[in-house]
Amino acid sequence: MTTPKKSLTIKQNGENTQIIKKNRFIASMARTSSQAKAKVFIAQVKATFPDARHHTYAYLIGHHNEQVKASDNGEPSGTAGVPELKTLQLLGLSNVTVVVTRYFGGIKLGAGGLMRAYAGSVTACAKAIGLVQQVPQRELILTLSYHQLGAVNHYLETQPLTAADINYGTDVTLHLWLDCGSEDQTIQALTNLLAGQVTFRLGKTANREVPIPWPHNGK
Repeated sequence: MTTPKKSLTIKQNGENTQIIKKNRFIASMARTSSQAKAKVFIAQVKATFPDARHHTYAYLIGHHNEQVKASDNGEPSGTAGVPELKTLQLLGLSNVTVVVTRYFGGIKLGAGGLMRAYAGSVTACAKAIGLVQQVPQRELILTLSYHQLGAVNHYLETQPLTAADINYGTDVTLHLWLDCGSEDQTIQALTNLLAGQVTFRLGKTANREVPIPWPHNGK
């Protein structure tokens, strides 16, 4: 079975504002899974800031970014939409639309200044919102005795693992989510830790969102 591609996107929809030489740049980002949804979001942002002169935008649609588009929306050619698109690509994002709304503050930035401002607005917005990676994971369900729980919790603190659910009954049942392909290694480690006094059961497989720490290099 082919392992699904790990897809990186923003944690949620949001916006961020930067003031650059009295110019106000409002970056609005949304998770969009189709061109139609991207167009709806762009129209919503324009309606939110109807008095702004420029609503530049870029989007990447598809897990392999099959559909892309960038618009300068009246800014000098190549100074807005393309820098925004390149920034999304450098961050490695998928299924994301960004609209950067600019309010002119009386000071011209020049072509280079505009490119830096628009690209920087996208980066600052992505950082403020946060990134998540959609990772194919498998549920591991383990049953153990109460006196073993401390050792398991200590093990989990040293691993990129958390207990998604814990049930307390005659014994303790923990539900863990593991990256697909790491099941055998984790089972062996826990078996050794608990001297074999534990039972395991593999559960469902699902794409789950895992937070990605910043700084992020797009890989």
